[in-house]
Amino acid sequence: MSFAEQLHRLQAFLDADDLHEEALDYVAAHGYLTALSICSSQVPEREWIDALFAEPPHYRSDAERDEIEATLIQLQAHIARQLASDDEPELPCAADLGEEPDDSDIRGWCIGFMEGVFLREAAWFENAEDEVSELLLPIMVGSGLFEEQEEFAEIARDRDLMDEMVEQIPELLTALFLLFNAPDEKPALLKPRH
Repeated sequence: MSFAEQLHRLQAFLDADDLHEEALDYVAAHGYLTALSICSSQVPEREWIDALFAEPPHYRSDAERDEIEATLIQLQAHIARQLASDDEPELPCAADLGEEPDDSDIRGWCIGFMEGVFLREAAWFENAEDEVSELLLPIMVGSGLFEEQEEFAEIARDRDLMDEMVEQIPELLTALFLLFNAPDEKPALLKPRH
C-alpha cells in the first residue's frame, strides 16, 4: 500500500464519528504531529498516540490498530522530514479562516498544534521564550483557544490582522523548527523581514 493510500485510510479513521469527542481529527492530528516534530523534547510514541485519541479507539482488529498507529508514526516522520528540508511545509488545509473561523480546517489544525505544545509546554519555552511566543502567536490566534484573554480578543476583532497572521503559519513552522533544531544558525535566519 502506498503512503498516500495509508494516509487516506488514516484520514477516514480519524474523521469517523465513532472516536472519542476529544480525539483529534485528521487535520488536527497533522497540526499535533507538526508540533511534536518541532519540539526538542521527544515524546514517547505510546504517550502521544494515547493523547491523540483521548481514549483507546474501538479498532476492528489488532491489525487495524497496528496499521493506524504505524501510519501515524510514518506521518510524523514525513512531517519532520518536510520541516528539515528547504521547502515550505505543506499543511493539509488552506491557511485561511474563511467566513466562519470556528468551522475552518486551519482552526482545527492550530488547535491540534497547540495540543502538541501542551504535551511538553515547559520544553517549548525554556530557552527562547520571547522568540517562541512571537512565532507561536499566529498559531495561538488561529486556534481560537485564547480569545478569553484581552490581547487575543483584540486581535480576533481585526479580521484582516487575523487572516494575515494565519497566512504566515507555514513559514513560521520553518522558523520554529530551526530555532529548536539548528541552534547555530538561528540568529541569521530569524532576523525580521521588512
